[in-house]
Amino acid sequence: MLTLCGFSVSNYYNKVKLVLLEKSIPFNEELVMTGSSDESVLSSTPLAKVPFLRTEQGALCESQVMVDYLEAAYPAHPLVPADPFAAAKVRELCTFIELHLELVARELYKQAFFGGTVDDAAKDRARKLLAKGIPAFKRLAKFGPYVAGDTFSVADCAGFVSLPLVAMATKSVLGEDMLAAAGIDWKAYVALIGQRPAAQKVAADRKADSERMAAAAKK
Repeated sequence: MLTLCGFSVSNYYNKVKLVLLEKSIPFNEELVMTGSSDESVLSSTPLAKVPFLRTEQGALCESQVMVDYLEAAYPAHPLVPADPFAAAKVRELCTFIELHLELVARELYKQAFFGGTVDDAAKDRARKLLAKGIPAFKRLAKFGPYVAGDTFSVADCAGFVSLPLVAMATKSVLGEDMLAAAGIDWKAYVALIGQRPAAQKVAADRKADSERMAAAAKK
């Protein structure tokens, strides 16, 4: 059986978990924190990043690689269109969400979510990059009602777990929800995806893991 390794606060972990749940693929979960020096972890994820996926053939790291593997190895309940161009457009949206939005906003997370501070240069850099990335994403996204159109896809697995982080981080650190300011109604979109049982499971587990980590930090 597949084993998803990482922790449920990670949006990239939750992206893969949402795919597994939506595709009704049996899997186990193993708590692994980022930065481990354990050789059994490094042999699976050499940068000690999470998530990673243990399969009968070996381990895979990088969330999009895992998602693509799951789509190919478990074709039931497809989350990517059969048409090659349509499939590429879905993956294009995944890339925009993660590379041009979430990874840029991630520079703000230290201050937004973890009680630290971010210097002005980092804030300015994030603002400038997001000022370009968000309108570009808006041109590609359909929200009809799903991010790639009328069908739930892996792009929604990425959007559901990452768009709220971009919005919250920019509002907290930059003083403005840059997604909402660009006319992206991400709250309605997340509420729509949040009606799905798999998304509800992911959200509940994320909340529980957040509480676990907060309690551990107080000890």
